[in-house]
Amino acid sequence: MIRYITSHQEITKEMLAGFFVGWPNPPSLETHLRLLQGSTHIVLAVEDSKDRVVGFITAISDGVLSAYIPLLEVLPEYQGHGIGSELSERLLADLAHLYMVDVVCDREMVPFYARFGMKSGAAMMLRNYEHQCGTISA
Repeated sequence: MIRYITSHQEITKEMLAGFFVGWPNPPSLETHLRLLQGSTHIVLAVEDSKDRVVGFITAISDGVLSAYIPLLEVLPEYQGHGIGSELSERLLADLAHLYMVDVVCDREMVPFYARFGMKSGAAMMLRNYEHQCGTISA
């Protein structure tokens, strides 16, 4: 059974294994836990029988007008079962009081986000792939 929670308090790094598939420099389990702790909003899908997080979504917000959704991930073996949709619906409900909620995604993900009323727009982005793993270097 999958349950959805909005706190990282009961999450350990060991519960986060298997995410960031295909990333050339994936964040470590420690970094993944830190990014959850640093997000202003999170929703986690937890499978209690395996004591494992199987999906998550994060947002960073000023709490007044805007929020940005940087990450939505579902473990490959759990994809196609509505977990990503449920995570998105719950997070967007939490953010519904804001003027704007933005996400930058790959083109193939546009139809997914459009289902939640999001519209395509132009975006600019900077990617420092050497920092993709989340470690801090001087």
